[in-house]
Amino acid sequence: MTDNNLSKNKMKIKIVKDGPYIVSGGVPLYEQTIITDEAGHTKDLVDEQELPTRDTYALCRCGESKNKTYCDGAHNDINFDGAETAIRKPYIEISEVFEGPELRLTDAHEFCDHSRFCLRSGGIRNLIAKSNDHEARKTAIQEAMICPSGRLVLWDKKTGKPFEKEFEPSIVLIHDKQKKCQGPIWVRGGIPIESSDGAHYETRNRVTLCRCGKSENKPYCDGSHWMSPELKLKFRKKWGLDKK
Repeated sequence: MTDNNLSKNKMKIKIVKDGPYIVSGGVPLYEQTIITDEAGHTKDLVDEQELPTRDTYALCRCGESKNKTYCDGAHNDINFDGAETAIRKPYIEISEVFEGPELRLTDAHEFCDHSRFCLRSGGIRNLIAKSNDHEARKTAIQEAMICPSGRLVLWDKKTGKPFEKEFEPSIVLIHDKQKKCQGPIWVRGGIPIESSDGAHYETRNRVTLCRCGKSENKPYCDGSHWMSPELKLKFRKKWGLDKK
C-alpha cells in the first residue's frame, strides 16, 4: 500500500457531542464560492484559497466561534445543542426515483442544503424528462454532479452506473455570495464521518455538514444558514418530512 493510500485511510471526521467536528488524517481544507449564471441561477463553485494543511483540526459546528472556521470553544459558552437528528438509513433507501428516457434520478430530500444547483434550465426533473435531448442530458448531468449535498444522484439507465466526479478526499467551506452568507461544510471523496455516539454515517462521495448550528437535520446542513424558519417549514411540508 502506498503512503498516499495510508494517508487516506487515516482520514476521518469525528463529531464531538455538542461540540466541533474533529478532522484527522491531514484532510485538505479549501474555501470556495458559489457563482451564478446570467439568469441568476447557481452554476458552479470556484476556488478562493487552500488553507494550511494540518494533521488534525477542529471545525466550528455551533456557528459562534470568533476564530471561524475553527472551533474556539464557543459551544461551551452558549450551551450549544448539537444533537444529531438525521436519519441514518442508507441514501438509496430514503430516495425517491424519477425516470427519464435515458436517465434515472434518485433524490433524497433529507440531504438538501439548498445550494440551488438543480434549478437551472427549468430544473433537473424537467431536464431528465427530456434526457434523450443532448443539451438537456448534458445540463442534467452537470446539475446532479455539482450538487454538494449528494441529495441528487443521476444514473445512466443503459449502464446502471451513477454520474459522479472523482473527488480526492477533501473538505470545502462554501461561501454563498448570492445569499450573502457562509454555506455548509462540503465533505468530498468518501471521508468517513463518525457520530458522537461512535456509530458511523454512510460514507459517500459528497455530503454537506452544518456549520451554523441551526440545522434541524444535524449533522447535515438543511439550508438554515440562509432560510427563514417559515421557508424551511414550507419545504418540509412539501416533501413530507414532518411525517417521517
